[in-house]
Amino acid sequence: MPNLRELISRDELTVAPFVMSPMMARMAQAAGFRAGYLSGGSLGWWKCITEANITLPEMASVCTDIRAACDLPMVLDGGAGWGDPVHMHRTIALTQAAGFAAIEIEDQVLPRRVEHHLGIDHLVPLDFMLNRLREAIAARTDPNLMIIARTNASRVAGMGIDEAIRRGEAFKKAGADMLFIWSANPEDLRKIGERLEGPLMLFLPRDGLKNYALSEADLVRLGYRLGASPGNALAAIVNAVRQSYESLAQSDTDPTLGKGGAQVEMKAAYEFSDLARLVEIERRTMKE
Repeated sequence: MPNLRELISRDELTVAPFVMSPMMARMAQAAGFRAGYLSGGSLGWWKCITEANITLPEMASVCTDIRAACDLPMVLDGGAGWGDPVHMHRTIALTQAAGFAAIEIEDQVLPRRVEHHLGIDHLVPLDFMLNRLREAIAARTDPNLMIIARTNASRVAGMGIDEAIRRGEAFKKAGADMLFIWSANPEDLRKIGERLEGPLMLFLPRDGLKNYALSEADLVRLGYRLGASPGNALAAIVNAVRQSYESLAQSDTDPTLGKGGAQVEMKAAYEFSDLARLVEIERRTMKE
């Protein structure tokens, strides 16, 4: 499996779906993905506490489990880095120890605000964010760890896309390996790509690129090299589990699985869990 730096160096878009468990990592790899994204937002929903309450050790623990089972490179949504510039040294140390391939650090205030999920962002001054980045880079001992600098300035009143790009330019000069200038607007994404030196990261549209204003080839030409899908897998889990519970409560067959489907998918779960290999080891080493 190529590391993330190798993938990003290619003239193609590496797509990283939301991954929060070893089985999901193996399923993503089996589907052909070459990276995964541990979204703080989706993990926050999963734990019913929002991203504002997620801690670094929680996310590091998730990646440790994943790396023990799968070599899929993982990108950490590091939010605001869990601290001031001085705290970046602890953040980077745990990020590396857990085996992440990259960490995304943004210019949000701390403690994080829950209303971020309503599109209301509170950003730190640019100089403060630059110090975060510089200390994160200084703390790095693994040359393969990528540091991605992010801003949501495009949706902050009084800032907008031009301020977001200005911040991106400063992030690049400070040594960021990749820039993530958040926007869901295709014209903004085009402007970002035309004005900033790549590599660039974006969140993929929730309904995919097939009918989007920018094709995958367009994004690659604009310098985008990493496209994360932070929530679609979680949405699929919520939909499937809700249907399963509702069907079970009504003594009906799950409409998603269909008759006999539960047994089929449980067998698939055994395969992703590598049951056959573990049974072989047990039988080979245990005589009774």
